Amino acid sequence: MTPEEFDPDLFEGAPPAAEGARDSDSLDEENTLKKDFVRRVRDALEAKDDAAVYDLVEPLHPADVADLFELLDADERPLLTKAISDLMGSEVFAELNDHVRELLVESLPAEAVADIAEQLDTDDAVAMLEDLDREDQEAVLAEMEPEDRAAIETALSYPEESAGRLMSRDFIAVPEHMTVGDLIDFLREGHDLANEFWEVFIVDARHHPLGTCALSWILRTPRSIALTDVMKRDQTLIPVSMDQEEVALRFQKYALISAAVVDESGRLVGQITVDDVVHIIQEEAGEDVLLLSGAGDGDINEPIQVTIRTRLTWLVVNLGTAIVASSVVGLFQGAIAKFALLAVLMPIVSGMGGNAGTQTLAVIVRALATNQLTSSNTWRMIGREFTIAAANGLSLGIMIGTGVGLIFGNPLLGVVIASAMLINNLVAGSAGILVPLTLDRLKIDPAVSSAVFVTMATDVMGFFSFLGLAVLSGLAS
Repeated sequence: MTPEEFDPDLFEGAPPAAEGARDSDSLDEENTLKKDFVRRVRDALEAKDDAAVYDLVEPLHPADVADLFELLDADERPLLTKAISDLMGSEVFAELNDHVRELLVESLPAEAVADIAEQLDTDDAVAMLEDLDREDQEAVLAEMEPEDRAAIETALSYPEESAGRLMSRDFIAVPEHMTVGDLIDFLREGHDLANEFWEVFIVDARHHPLGTCALSWILRTPRSIALTDVMKRDQTLIPVSMDQEEVALRFQKYALISAAVVDESGRLVGQITVDDVVHIIQEEAGEDVLLLSGAGDGDINEPIQVTIRTRLTWLVVNLGTAIVASSVVGLFQGAIAKFALLAVLMPIVSGMGGNAGTQTLAVIVRALATNQLTSSNTWRMIGREFTIAAANGLSLGIMIGTGVGLIFGNPLLGVVIASAMLINNLVAGSAGILVPLTLDRLKIDPAVSSAVFVTMATDVMGFFSFLGLAVLSGLAS
């Protein structure tokens, strides 16, 4: 409809626009809760003034209520739950951080959790219950309606982070013999249908998906047309056991809005929608970066004991690799004693090699995660990274070699450090691509373990090449 065709009478009698749920007194320009607003909620909680807390929180959007829970301390969250109990709907729980939601769910009685779970989509209900202890899960499931309980138990039987856990069972599927008119009548008369959907799945007698009809097609097609004549037969089917990362890649590659999930026999059992996939893409992207650093989940709401244990584990591993690198330095104690300047310069070679290795590693891990790097282009990628490493190493070697030669008045020392820089950059480039590729072939997540091995390789070779060349050249004589 163009501006000239706009007819205000079309909107006569329409319900008024919803009032803005976002209060300018509570949110700043970046759409985050203001510090002053959070302080006022804290003061009301401390004063045990539940009415004041309710008045402050009631105008907020469910996502902002979830943010408020995450900003409060752990001992304040149960007090907030009590004060706004009738605002704690499924929308709020669906938006909560995993760790915060888990603690809240554990503090609520089983019947209250069951009521919330029954309001949620299956995937959100599963996300809420999957981290509970088996005993608590059973207590909640026992309070649920049989149909809802069966759906959640089936989803929980699938592996974690699989399409079966992610999918929703709220979808529209109709038989292939229907016409467009039949479908429209069915959608208008149906009382037990999904609340939100973008596509209708067409299935055969065995409940195998044959195609999809977008709502836009249905609304613009004459009623007498058969669905099989207008449906899109080319569709992307997601196996129920597919890992969620692969699901996200399928959505990204084929620009999907929703996709059918099928079981081992090819029957339609659920659907995955783009809103769930956006969350996965964000989660997986952040996860790989944090795993490379050994920082665990990196969630500021994660229990501190878990964070300490995760980080300390990798720091201990790094301590071991540092000992290996220092043992290489120990082999050249005599040379360093004779020419102390070597001790000043050798960290430059190892440090620059480590940075170069990290750059290559980040590129390769991302390429593996997004399926850009496959068996078809592995050798081309190896050659590419080796060329980049050689060019960077040569450039850095010339710069550092020239500088060292001029500053210390020792051209031979400049040649030695330049050569070591080139060698270590080649090692960094090779390790940065070969280590994650090898781990990936061994079915080990390269994001978890690669950084340790790459860092060890660049440290060891950085020290060994620089000190070794210094000895061979006679600098330390």
